Amino acid sequence: MVNANGTTGINFILLGLSNHTQIHLFLFAMVLMIFITSLMGNTLMIILIHVDPQLHMPMYFLLSQLSFMDMMLVCTIVPKMAANYLMDTRSISPTGCGIQIFLLLTLGGSECFLLTAMSYDRYVAICHPLRYPILMSQKLCLLMTSGSWLLGGIDGLMQAGATLSFPYCHSREINHFFCEAPSLVCLACADTTIFEFFMYVCCILMLLISLSLILASYSLILAAVLRMQSAGVQKKAFKTCSSHLVVVGLFYGTIMFIYMRPKSNGSEDHDKVVSGFYTIFTPVLNPLIYSVRNKEVKGALRRWLEKHFM
Repeated sequence: MVNANGTTGINFILLGLSNHTQIHLFLFAMVLMIFITSLMGNTLMIILIHVDPQLHMPMYFLLSQLSFMDMMLVCTIVPKMAANYLMDTRSISPTGCGIQIFLLLTLGGSECFLLTAMSYDRYVAICHPLRYPILMSQKLCLLMTSGSWLLGGIDGLMQAGATLSFPYCHSREINHFFCEAPSLVCLACADTTIFEFFMYVCCILMLLISLSLILASYSLILAAVLRMQSAGVQKKAFKTCSSHLVVVGLFYGTIMFIYMRPKSNGSEDHDKVVSGFYTIFTPVLNPLIYSVRNKEVKGALRRWLEKHFM
């Protein structure tokens, strides 16, 4: 039963992508199509990296982890949104809301550190190719991957726990299509200044430091590439690195817009668009970017198709 203030019992209410029925139907159909495409693209990327011996390298292992994170990211958001739409309900329990926040922050944080590890891999491969097996060993690759998941999980656990510890005694309507920490904190009927400062500091540590390391790696890569004599080698290096930089730009740009911007700036509708970009659109773009611009991945896809369908 819906109360006068728009709550269903103690549940939160997700207002969704749009209040207009026809627009909401169109957006839902588009998001569902992107969701299916993202699952197929990232699953195919993981399968190719697993079955093709030529892709059994640290770079592609890290890429498979990125695809797995992207799959989890869209699965955290879209199934609940689809269920609410099909069942004509907008409610989400505090537990469900907490799980969404935890998974989003865990995956977002883990992806930040993973992209940093991927930039280090490219730096070693291009600047120190003869020492690559030593500087980018399988043990170090697994350590960086595990560290990415661990640090992301710690951040997600702390922020999700702190967000749900606030009292929500007034409106429980979240003007969003999923539970995101900044949108939920706005509804708290307590002083959230300290938590917002803590969240801001976490974002600086996770986003700016990792982004600085990525930019430093690519600055060294650029300097090394410009010193290369072979135009063919230069072109291959630029093509490989440009794919990674596109992914970095898309991911970091949208994350920083949401989590490092004063909450008084901008509108909630703009926030929903940007959030949709990094939670739904980016996961479907990543496998396309890496497959279209990577000769090894295209070759693995061709061999896989010839083996199973020809």
